[in-house]
Amino acid sequence: QACLLGALPCFVSFVPMIGVTVASTAFGSGAGSTLGSNPPTTFVAPPPSGHARLLRGAAGAETGRSGMAGLAGTAAFASLAGVAMVAAGRKSATSCNAAAVKKKGVKVVHGKEIPWNLFSPKAPYQGKVIENDFHPQTLTEPTGDANWETAHVTFDHGGKVPYIEGQSIGVIAPGPDKKGEQPARIRLYSIASSAVGDDQTSKTVSLCVKRVVELDGKFSNRAKGEDKPDKAGTAFPDNEVYRGVCSNHICDMTPGDEVLITGPTGAEMLLPEDPEANIIMLATGTGIAPMRSYLRLLFHDKAGAAADGGRKFKGLAWLFMGVPYSKSLLYDDEHQTYKKEYPDQFRYDYAVSREDKNAAGQKMYIQTKMAEYAEELWEMMQDEKTHIYMCGLKGMESGMAECFGPIAEKNGIVWTEFAKAMKKADRYHVEVY
Repeated sequence: QACLLGALPCFVSFVPMIGVTVASTAFGSGAGSTLGSNPPTTFVAPPPSGHARLLRGAAGAETGRSGMAGLAGTAAFASLAGVAMVAAGRKSATSCNAAAVKKKGVKVVHGKEIPWNLFSPKAPYQGKVIENDFHPQTLTEPTGDANWETAHVTFDHGGKVPYIEGQSIGVIAPGPDKKGEQPARIRLYSIASSAVGDDQTSKTVSLCVKRVVELDGKFSNRAKGEDKPDKAGTAFPDNEVYRGVCSNHICDMTPGDEVLITGPTGAEMLLPEDPEANIIMLATGTGIAPMRSYLRLLFHDKAGAAADGGRKFKGLAWLFMGVPYSKSLLYDDEHQTYKKEYPDQFRYDYAVSREDKNAAGQKMYIQTKMAEYAEELWEMMQDEKTHIYMCGLKGMESGMAECFGPIAEKNGIVWTEFAKAMKKADRYHVEVY
């Protein structure tokens, strides 16, 4: 009751999300921004069951959160609100206003609304697998490892699951999972396509998924002789095999198959709005997914094009990617194209750990490759417009300390404190597993 009657401004601000517009910012994505001539995307989120729905111009209201019903119209709202304001005071009015802006299917990040958990595990969206826009489903080549395959898979969501660059969606596999649950618990995957999708229709979403296959390990869901060839033709009948339930479910998909989707979710890896920002990206394996979503927007999509024929993005994007084998490189064709077309704005360096070594004979990991440019990167980090994005294996953060700890110390700075300061300034974005 306090929330319904706290203050008149509360009624004015409490308008349900019948439709929320999502469009790109200068080069990131967010609600309320413009795309020049490109139309924004509108998505619909139904109001919570049993909650109040206050419609603009409506003469009455349905039963609200407090169970109050039959409020006759806007005049009644104003009258009741005025009485309650006197009784409740500023504190309750402030509380009411804070509660009022909360909407289903939306999260406010840095003052902008982004789509958020429109679909839940109990009520997922049923999408459909479609042909990739241009990539083959299997992106990698056999390396001799059991888990050599990484796939690019595209789902049609009909515009019902909008998202922005840097977010994730969940996929529900039929199961059973390790705990015997059917369907299996959701698995979250970073989205590998930009907000408009690979086909730029705003109706598709693509994932970059590594097929999990473990031989003779702690867990197995196939006894010796039971493992059958997967879609890529790989089988291990002579071993006890564990196949990741959701990753194999996705990698074995065929166009026309149905897929259960949850989300979108995630606010850690969103792009900054400043078109002159510098973006340093560190990715291991499928951690390339959010980086690809950024690069598609920055250098490929119509949504990122400027009116003068150039790009809205005016900064520098620098990608460091780590993989075990050169046959495991992902989206290299796209990176080469960006480098050719935007040589002053895009740089990329690969660290192939099982094939390359540095001058000291050390295996080439991301931090080893970055050390070759330590002074230049450190100087970039001093610029408040520089953002670091990290996605992949947990060891990446310790690799940053290994690479930049000495140079920070040389400058009288403790690296861990510097990294904390960057995080506090929302310039250091980490999503590791």
